[in-house]
Order: sequence, then C-alpha cells, then structure tokens
Amino acid sequence: MPRPARHFVPGVPCHVIQRGHNRHVCFFTRHDYAVYLRKLEEYSRRLGVAVHSYVLMTNHVHLLLTPSDESCISKLMQVLGRSYVRHVNESYRRTGTLWEGRFKSSMVDSERYFLTVSRYIELNPVRARMVGHPVEYPWSSFRTNATGLSSSLLSQHKIYMVLGRCSESRQSAYRALNDSDTVESCYR
Repeated sequence: MPRPARHFVPGVPCHVIQRGHNRHVCFFTRHDYAVYLRKLEEYSRRLGVAVHSYVLMTNHVHLLLTPSDESCISKLMQVLGRSYVRHVNESYRRTGTLWEGRFKSSMVDSERYFLTVSRYIELNPVRARMVGHPVEYPWSSFRTNATGLSSSLLSQHKIYMVLGRCSESRQSAYRALNDSDTVESCYR
C-alpha cells in the first residue's frame, strides 16, 4: 500500500530537512553541491515552490520553502531526490539509496518563527564548527540574504521584505539578526 501523500498549505512556509542514509555523506565535491543547487532551482521554478533559505551540509540539507499548492513540495523533493541520487550514483559508480527515508518538514506558522528558522538554517555550518561565520560557507543562502550576493534561486519572502525599505537596509537588518553574539551563542 502506498504511503499517504503529504499536503501543505499553499503560501505557508515550511522547513524541510533531508538527511543522508545513516547520516552518511551526500555531497562529495564542490561539483555535487553545484549540481544539487542547479537542480533545486530548476525544479522549484517548474513546480511553483519558492526557496527562501537553504544550507547544504555534507550529510544533510535544510530548506525554507513556500509552496504554491498543497503537493508541490512533495513533488519537488521527489524529483530533486531522484535526480540528484542518479547524479551521485553515476558519478561515483555506486548503487542504492542516498537519502534516509522521506524528508522531514514542519510548517512555519508565524513571522517571528520564519526569521528564526532562516537563521537556524544558515547558522548550521557555524554550529558544526565548519566555519567561524556564516558568510564563509559557500553552500548556504546567507550571502544572498545578508550581503546581497546575486542568486536566481532565492525568492524573498514578504517577512524578509519588511526588514527594510531597500535591499541594503534589509541586508543590514538580516545581518543584525546574525550578529557576533548570536554566532558565538551557537557554540554554547
């Protein structure tokens, strides 16, 4: 019997997590990260899923997404997962699964929580002690959200947009959410 389909509320952001099988590595080279992001952009546009924040860690992925309909996140994760696994299996002459079951997700049902989740996602490499500051990690959305680095993948959510009247003021306000005290608290 097939598993029941997951349904999401159109317009309500979701925090999506997908882990590597047995927490094994999912990204082996810089090229793998780039392939995943390229596929994420292609399929999210095609399926009507807005991507607001992301981080690709070595053995898992965090995404902050807003669906345009009740099934597009599930469709995105299915096609993205299959396509990326095919890339990994062909590239490294391996077979079998890469991901640990189905993705996990939780709705982001308040404005304050949206920014908290975005910070949580982008501070993952700092908490993992891979970098000292999120701007140093190339496989996250922090550089776009906090410094204005151009990205055709990301869509700015209305909650991000109210951080300031212009892009510079929004980026400054977003950086303030991730100030050094916040980054240092990740280690406690």
